[in-house]
Amino acid sequence: MTVEALRWKGDALELLDQRLLPEQFVYVTCRNAVQVADAIRDMIVRGAPAIGCAAAFGIALDPQEASYDILAQSRPTAVNLAWALARMRKATDKKAEAEAIFAEDLAVNRAIGAHGAELVPAGARILTYCNTGALATAGHGTALGVVRSASSKGVSVLACETRPYLQGARLTAWECLQEGIPCTLVTDNMAGHLMSRGEVDLVIVGADRIAANGDTANKIGTYMLAVLARRHALPFYVAAPLSTFDLKIADGSGIPIEERPAGEVTGYRGLRWAPQGVAVRNPAFDVTPAELVTAIICEKGVVPSPNRQRLQSLMSTGV
Repeated sequence: MTVEALRWKGDALELLDQRLLPEQFVYVTCRNAVQVADAIRDMIVRGAPAIGCAAAFGIALDPQEASYDILAQSRPTAVNLAWALARMRKATDKKAEAEAIFAEDLAVNRAIGAHGAELVPAGARILTYCNTGALATAGHGTALGVVRSASSKGVSVLACETRPYLQGARLTAWECLQEGIPCTLVTDNMAGHLMSRGEVDLVIVGADRIAANGDTANKIGTYMLAVLARRHALPFYVAAPLSTFDLKIADGSGIPIEERPAGEVTGYRGLRWAPQGVAVRNPAFDVTPAELVTAIICEKGVVPSPNRQRLQSLMSTGV
């Protein structure tokens, strides 16, 4: 793989520090669960599948009972974290199980990519949001994995910068450049303009949690793109593994939304542009209602017009 967000060394976990990209390419070494939890909380590693993999390795490094709570509290929205911890709790060989979770995620992402590529027309201009590539997973990616799998069709990416943490500008654009995928960076508020001019063919995003009815939590700003896509009659696809589905939550209103520090909105990397004393909101995620989702792409296949019945069938038998 060109990009590796996580590297397991058997007695340590190396995480590519995504806070420093694209200017610096630095790995941080974690040797216990507390260090892994800090890395998740501080956004050294991010992306729902990658967070799940990192947590699994955190338990492999430090399999005491307290480690589960420490890791579980690191970030609340991505359900892959709780899914991985529950799986690790049942495992006898913690290191082998963590390695299996990592390997399975890579295989799952490639399956998502293959299913999704069938939906992508030749020469498609694909609008993406946040970062859903190898940096957000064990490798290949979810939404950006679909782009990778469809790259032979001559597709190109319109990468939204993704305020306030700029995952699109810093990470997606960087990943595309590493792999020679044609990519144009745009600000988030350009999306509607580009759609109205016929410069977007479809939208593909990832997910951090999908409720039982198909409502989808993803990076803040995703809901806005779904509304715009519906207005302009464009397909809006969600690419995510089954580990992101949470059938215990009835709908999007029950998905916990993480509020992150105000400093991510008032400035960036030591540069402040907002006045001192201004009130700030910084929800890291929003919820897109299922009726705005054209289809969910997972490792089992494609679920069109997702709803409660179709997702229950998916989880029990397949698409």
